[in-house]
Amino acid sequence: MTVLQTDAQPAHAEFVRQLQDAQAPDARFALVRLGAGESAQGPEDESANAGVRTRSLRAGAAAESITVAVGAGAARAALERTGSEPLLLAMLSRLDYEGLKSSSAMRRPDRRVGVLLRDPAMVDQLALVDVVLPGKRRLGVVATGESEPLLRELQRAAQGWDLQIEYAPDARSLAAALKTVLPRSDALLVLPDLIGDDQAATLAVLRAAATAGVPVFGASDGLVRSGGLAAAVSTPVLLARQARTLGQKVAAGGGSGSPMVEAATPATVRVNPTVARALGLRLPDERELTERVTAAR
Repeated sequence: MTVLQTDAQPAHAEFVRQLQDAQAPDARFALVRLGAGESAQGPEDESANAGVRTRSLRAGAAAESITVAVGAGAARAALERTGSEPLLLAMLSRLDYEGLKSSSAMRRPDRRVGVLLRDPAMVDQLALVDVVLPGKRRLGVVATGESEPLLRELQRAAQGWDLQIEYAPDARSLAAALKTVLPRSDALLVLPDLIGDDQAATLAVLRAAATAGVPVFGASDGLVRSGGLAAAVSTPVLLARQARTLGQKVAAGGGSGSPMVEAATPATVRVNPTVARALGLRLPDERELTERVTAAR
């Protein structure tokens, strides 16, 4: 296994550690750290080590090697490679993947590709809302123009839900969108998009929702810590475990012609008990909520 990294994000570093720790004693593991703008040479190239820092562990034969690219920068570098070794693009957001999937490099007939998204599927997000607020079906969403792929996935999963969608094209329009959507919503779902990934925008959403008494759900620990009620999230440990399984599928022949894409699963539930008390909600503990969300699949 060759692992490509272009950044030092804590979640990415933990993911790589988990991959490394799970390797068989006789397996080969090479970590290649690329600087900004560097491309990843194929493992057959002598220049693979030029300009990068590489650490190899336990060189040994494997049934078939695979390259795991961690994060969007590493994914772009991996797709530029000229070799035919199978690729697993891991820890991507849905929007990261949408930006890459039109590339012809994703559909090369001589190379198999797998994609592991960092966030749970929308069906898990909806299952969490349903478990926490049974019978509450008016779900508010504030989206940007870039959110369309996420909205399509949400709409496919939300049969029987009453989605209340408002658009905020820029930061100045966020307050107006929230003022419109909150009175029509039993809960608000923050998407992992330009709003959910921006701390200032997320805090603005949380403040407005708290004033309106509307619980907020999302897909990140940070949102829960900052005042969201609950989130269905994945962790580097779970993602590394799923990456190993998906990598085996790709190496065995999956992802040829079009990539094999998986959302993070299973999801783990995070809850802010202070927010729950403020909303007058008595919730089961996180483990029980996680079991219920998993069972709903």
